[in-house]
Amino acid sequence: MKALIYKEFKLAMHPICYLFIALFPLMILIPSYPYAVGFIYVLSCYPILFLGANKGQQSNDLLFSTLLPVRKKDIVLARIFTVIFMQVAFIVIMSLLYPLAYLFQTNTFDDKGVALINKPSGLGLYSYVLSLSIGIVGFAISDLIFFPIYYKHGKSIVASTLFTILGFVTFVLGLTVAVPLIIKETTGVDYLNQVPLWIQFISLAGSIIVSFIIHIFVYKISAKELEKVDL
Repeated sequence: MKALIYKEFKLAMHPICYLFIALFPLMILIPSYPYAVGFIYVLSCYPILFLGANKGQQSNDLLFSTLLPVRKKDIVLARIFTVIFMQVAFIVIMSLLYPLAYLFQTNTFDDKGVALINKPSGLGLYSYVLSLSIGIVGFAISDLIFFPIYYKHGKSIVASTLFTILGFVTFVLGLTVAVPLIIKETTGVDYLNQVPLWIQFISLAGSIIVSFIIHIFVYKISAKELEKVDL
């Protein structure tokens, strides 16, 4: 298993994946920019990883991996670990930039140099922890869509990517719209910015647990699909 993970980072991970993961978190510094878009860009790394970005040609990494003296389910597990690494790296870097984003986006000055507090609307700056919770579960749901579709035939990159991004967007939009409606809050998405910090951290802990459970299903379903494929 250790050798497979080593192969993932040395052979499968194209340098552009590392570049994207380093650059996408910088989007948090853009004023009033929806954070969910950054998560979507991470999902756009999937085709690069699975295709190898070998001048637009598939690098046959899956075929190469299945020819190695390893179990197919370990191949799936190593790839899931690689994807989770990208997700976690993105979240960590963006979180480190959050204090700077908060400083830039909440403080403006009038003509006399007096600081004015600007509270942007929408989900994000004042509900960052809650945003992470939604993003983490969204990532897990995306993986639940992507991996089984891809490993069912071992080459369904376009279909799996499109359905993955569509699933993530549907989940985020559905949740952020449904929650205020369910609790009958007239302020809509802005209501989520008023959620107490301790509740946001509880939601973060819950999202990590939910993500772990979902990825267990991702692994089991994907490994079962790959076992059926004759490459």
